[in-house]
Amino acid sequence: MSLIRPFRGLRPQPSRAAELLAPPYDVVNTAEARRLAEGKPCHFLHVSRAEIDLPEDIDPHDDRVYRQAARVFSAWINDAVLIRDEQPCYYVYRLVMDGRTQIGLVAAASVAAYQANRIRRHEWTRPDKEDDRVRHIEALSAQTGPVLLFYPASPEIDRLLAGLVESPPAMDVTAHDGVRHSVWVVTDATAITTLTAAFEALPALYIADGHHRSAAAARIADKQPDAAARAGFLTVCFPHHQMHIMEYNRLVRDLNGHTPASLLDGIRQHFQVDALPERFKPAASGTFGLYLESSWYRLSIRPERIPADPVGRLDVSLLHRYLIEPLLGIHDPRRDQRIDFVGGIRGLAELEARVDSGAMALGFALYPTRITDLMAVADAGEVMPPKSTWFEPKLADGAVSLVY
Repeated sequence: MSLIRPFRGLRPQPSRAAELLAPPYDVVNTAEARRLAEGKPCHFLHVSRAEIDLPEDIDPHDDRVYRQAARVFSAWINDAVLIRDEQPCYYVYRLVMDGRTQIGLVAAASVAAYQANRIRRHEWTRPDKEDDRVRHIEALSAQTGPVLLFYPASPEIDRLLAGLVESPPAMDVTAHDGVRHSVWVVTDATAITTLTAAFEALPALYIADGHHRSAAAARIADKQPDAAARAGFLTVCFPHHQMHIMEYNRLVRDLNGHTPASLLDGIRQHFQVDALPERFKPAASGTFGLYLESSWYRLSIRPERIPADPVGRLDVSLLHRYLIEPLLGIHDPRRDQRIDFVGGIRGLAELEARVDSGAMALGFALYPTRITDLMAVADAGEVMPPKSTWFEPKLADGAVSLVY
């Protein structure tokens, strides 16, 4: 199988798209999903978070949740709420957020290329989260949540995609958060062949978001090699220079026995510390904001502390190595309940609110990880620390699904 291929996508009827599109299943909790889908019987959260239609005390991983998702999905297909294209297609997906545009390609990506590391990852996955996606895909016999990929510089692909959005889109929806989602269907055989060849010429693709979805698709392909491996996994691939990474900030529940003064003294071993009269949002790598006792500080890592390796030099790594682990005693941020993570889309006000409420003792504002740093980590076969990147805007669940 080539790196990518077209497929017969399952899409919303144009008249139902505005109601149907939903945020990714993993960026909303059950309560938020209930609110978003309230009064909207064809909102895709009825499939991606099917527990919202079951008793409130149900475990989201209960077998009944997956069966409910399958019932709703099947009913929408039978009622032509979702329609499947007659022939294999590519789909061009345009996102517009705050005046910034991304144009990418919806395709079935090769499981074999993923397993051979030609589709490169940068995160560890958790078995329980993989299991959830495997069960959801198997219940529906479909992948409904796309993996967000990006490709390295390719002016040819950029030009091809730009040319395909000159006609009216098949779907054009502005979501509840103001992000505009537009989709074009590519049926022209020459365009499909040209796009397939252009992607095949790339050295690699990179996973931005969706490590658990891609791992789940690979597991299913191992179990069902004829159908699932041939199907590949659902992706949307954008050029790397259009990707927008926001910071992933940190909150810590307590000071690990320190007083504020002793903590600041400890921080000064590796950072220059400057008290500030207002909020501080880092504008360069190597600087961090600290919110502690209603005050903001700028922390600047001492240059000699920055190593050369692609993982160690990341801001998230420097903060953990020189501050969070030795001073706050958090050794495993994946499992330690004393640390929490806040996507940059929520702003610095979220850090202040959580600390001022007493729920957390201090917050850290980070500079966003650069896309080139992510590529360097993936190319080296390494993994990034947890919660290193927050990509915006998010893809919509339900815009195009891949059916086995």
